[in-house]
Amino acid sequence: MRRVLVVDDEPGMRLAIKEALTRKGYEVGLAANGIEALAEFSKSSYGMVISDMNMPGMGGMEVLRALKKTSPHVPVLLITAFGTIETAVEAVKEGAIDFILKPFTLAMLEQMVEKSFSTREAVSDFEARGKAMLARGPVMQKVVSMATVAATSDATVLISGESGTGKELLARFIHEMSPRKEKPFVAVNCASIPEGLLESELFGHEKGAFTGAHSSRQGKFEQANTGTILLDEISEMDLKLQAKLLRVIQEKEVEKIGGRGPLPLDIRIIATTNREMKKEVKEGRFREDLYYRLNIFPVMLPPLRERAEDLVHLAAHFMRKFSSKYNRRIEEMSADAMELIKRLEWRGNIREMENTIERAVLLCQGSTLETEHLRMCQELAGDLDPVSVTTVKDTEVSSTCQAVVSDSANLMTLWEMEKGLIKKTLGEVEGNRTQAARILGISVRTLRNKLKEYGQMLEA
Repeated sequence: MRRVLVVDDEPGMRLAIKEALTRKGYEVGLAANGIEALAEFSKSSYGMVISDMNMPGMGGMEVLRALKKTSPHVPVLLITAFGTIETAVEAVKEGAIDFILKPFTLAMLEQMVEKSFSTREAVSDFEARGKAMLARGPVMQKVVSMATVAATSDATVLISGESGTGKELLARFIHEMSPRKEKPFVAVNCASIPEGLLESELFGHEKGAFTGAHSSRQGKFEQANTGTILLDEISEMDLKLQAKLLRVIQEKEVEKIGGRGPLPLDIRIIATTNREMKKEVKEGRFREDLYYRLNIFPVMLPPLRERAEDLVHLAAHFMRKFSSKYNRRIEEMSADAMELIKRLEWRGNIREMENTIERAVLLCQGSTLETEHLRMCQELAGDLDPVSVTTVKDTEVSSTCQAVVSDSANLMTLWEMEKGLIKKTLGEVEGNRTQAARILGISVRTLRNKLKEYGQMLEA
C-alpha cells in the first residue's frame, strides 16, 4: 500500500512534499499537526508516515510513540533541523525508520521514501523465505527499526541478548537488508571452536605454518571478503586473539598464519554476545579498545519474557510450521494452552519455545494443541540449560522425534517415551553423548543424569 501521510505545520513544506511524492506515484494525505495526523491515520490506511520533529502541541516524537503503540509495522520518517540530531538518533531507538536533516532536496526525500517501502517489502520477503522476525510488539519493532538503519551503513554492529533470543537471525536480517546482501555471509561461533584452532579458523594458514598444516587454508575473514562476517559469542574469544582481531578491524587487512604479507579486506563485521560486555571489560576478560571498536552500533535483543505481544504470534507460527512439517492436522491451540504459554518463563527464550512446541506437535494426535502436550514437553526439558544449547538442524530433530513418538505415543508413559527418545538418539549418533545432548536440547550433564536414572541401561 503506497499511501503516505505527511505531517508538518508549514503549509509550503506539506504541499512541496505532496507534489514530489505524487509525481512518483504515491497517494499522499496531509496533516498540519500531530493530533490531526493521528485522527487522519485512524480513519484511513497508510503505508508510511513522514513527520516534522518540531511542531506546536504534539511534536514528531509524540506522533512516533503514539503510532508505534497502535501500528508498530508502519515506518515513520522524521524531519529534523540541524540542532536536533541527538533527538533524531533517539527517535531511531524509539522505532523511527530513519530521519532526514533540513535543508534537504526533494530528490533525497523521494529516495528515502522509496527505500522505506523497499525495506518493508524486503522484511516480508525475509519472512516468506522462512526466516521470520515475527516482531509484532513495539519492543521488537524498535529493534527491527534500529537494525534496518544499521544495515544501510558498514558500521560494526554488536548485538547483545540472552541465549536463544535470535541474535544470529537478526545478524542475517541486517546482512540481507544491506548493500552487501548478494555477497557472502559467513558465521563463526567463537564458543564452539577450540581455542587452539580459532586463530587458523578466522585468519587461515599457509602450508607448513605449523605441525599438521599439510595445505593452505582460507580463513573465515578471507571467505567473507566483500560480504559480512558474524562473530557469534565474541565474548568467548581468548585475550591474545582479541588483540589480533583488533588489528584486523583497524587496518582492514588480515594476515594468514605463516603468511608472507597481509591481505586487504572489504568486509562488514557483526558480533554477538550473551554477556554483559561492560562487566567483561571491567573484570579484564575483554579488551576495552576492542569493545569500543565493536560497539559502534549497539543493538540489544530483549528476552522473550519481555516480549508479551510476540508470544502468541510466535507460538502460532511454530505450531503451523511443525504441523506442516510432520503432516499433522492441528488447526488451533486451546485457550488454556495459550494461557500456559503466556505464563511460562521461557528461560531458553525463542529456542526453548520452538523446541517445546515441536515436541508438543509430535505428541498431539487431534486437531487442537492442549496444555497436556505442552506440560509433557516442559517436564521432559525441565532442566534445560539454555546457555549450553546450540541450534539444531531440523533434520537432526525430526528423524529421531518422529520415529519415537509417532509409532506408539498413545501407548507410552512419559517416562517410557523419554527413555525411548534418548535411546533412539544415542543409537543414531553411535553413542556420542555430546551430539545426542545437542539434538535433544539438553546439556551433557542432564543426559548423564538421565542415564543414571535409567540404571545405565542406555549405555552405548
